[in-house]
Amino acid sequence: MSARGKARARALEILFEAEQRSVSPTEAIQGRRVRTEQIINPYTVQVVDGVTAKQAQIDEILRTYAQGWTLERMPAVDRIILRIGAWELLFNDDVPDGVAVSEAVSLARTMSTDESPAFVNGLLGRLQELKPTLLA
Repeated sequence: MSARGKARARALEILFEAEQRSVSPTEAIQGRRVRTEQIINPYTVQVVDGVTAKQAQIDEILRTYAQGWTLERMPAVDRIILRIGAWELLFNDDVPDGVAVSEAVSLARTMSTDESPAFVNGLLGRLQELKPTLLA
């Protein structure tokens, strides 16, 4: 796994922890720094901060295009993977669109259910097609 791939996985862990413990992602990062010797990659922080800053907009887009699924009904891991993938796809110009989708699918493959990769791929693929109109 690449350094950025590991950073995405760590961002997923931090965002999941924050949601489950009802703390801010910043608090989750600080807690990890205090409780562990874990080194938090700068890209992990960038992903966490980016998702946090754009979460309302990302969630609205996901709600609009997740056919048959509400955000609340999605498994928490899938919801967070979709947020990370959508942030990279829509708001991080340093990551090619195809890479953003592929990396999110890879996270779903290793961190979620057997059905999750196809769901993540389908929804983010749709957002990739609509990207010019979503950000207009």
